[in-house]
Amino acid sequence: MTERVLVTGGAGFVGAHVVVELARNGYKPVVLDDFSNSTPAIRSRLEAVAGMPIPVISSDIRDVTALRTAFHDYPIASVIHCAGLKKVAESQSRPLGYYDINVGGALALAQVMGEAGVATLVFSSAASVYGASGMTSVDEDAPAQPVSVHGRTKLVVENFLRDLAQANVNWRIAIVRGFNPSGAHSSGMMGEAPRGPATHLLPQLARVAAGEANELVVCGDDWDTPDGTCVRDYVHVQDVADAFVRALRHIAKRQDGTLTVNVGSGRGHSVLEVIAAFERACGRAIPRVIGPRRSGDVARSCANPARAAAVLEWRASRDLDAICADAWRWQKNGGRY
Repeated sequence: MTERVLVTGGAGFVGAHVVVELARNGYKPVVLDDFSNSTPAIRSRLEAVAGMPIPVISSDIRDVTALRTAFHDYPIASVIHCAGLKKVAESQSRPLGYYDINVGGALALAQVMGEAGVATLVFSSAASVYGASGMTSVDEDAPAQPVSVHGRTKLVVENFLRDLAQANVNWRIAIVRGFNPSGAHSSGMMGEAPRGPATHLLPQLARVAAGEANELVVCGDDWDTPDGTCVRDYVHVQDVADAFVRALRHIAKRQDGTLTVNVGSGRGHSVLEVIAAFERACGRAIPRVIGPRRSGDVARSCANPARAAAVLEWRASRDLDAICADAWRWQKNGGRY
């Protein structure tokens, strides 16, 4: 297997791990990223972990001319689309930017893919499309009722892709709804390295444990959960990457249509439970204070991953302790590229 796969956002947290997993499975990944929330310095790490040269194209996903050049220069057979803005709280204050990049970028990509005759696509969606479902775990048939701008942009793209596949039978599309990708590569060479303040829980914990921040702010302790803090389904980023590659392999065998699949562990953990797990990993106490709720948050978000198990033969193989151990190893190695 030597086919080229374009990974948009391939220098980002999830995208970079997808690139490595593609290489491990015999594909030849090509990265397209504008480095707005990453750095070109990741390339040497990608190539070292992947064990092969990785072509990198520096471009905004909305740049149709650059996309056309990428498809012209490389014999791209399929695309895994990870590029986009992903901060739920930020999306509430930047709706124009989130719709422009997340929706506009998907439209530009689909346009150029159509021109190039490439019709196999895996889209990185998110659990935020479900909103406040109130369910202990949600399956793919649960109503999509996002409460954040981020979730609404993801749902717009999902619906567009389904319409595209309905109108054009040659399109084969997988929509992967990821539930809180977390941790870092087990090698300690790759991990989450956000520009500016960390907004996701695991990198926040790592920076507090390393003394780079004074304390963790827990966003509310009055949620309708057993301990009052938000419950999330944390899944190791390498398991997420594995799911993306399995989804690509699966749709490549389909004649047409779309697949929508949850990628989560199926088990929820509260913020306080994650803090305790990270304290076990780093061997020290994590100072914390209770702050206000964040706009766009929901009390609980947990996947029913049965479809991924049945269709993709995928299950999360790493638990919360492994996620925290790998995140801490990455932080001890510098936590940045």
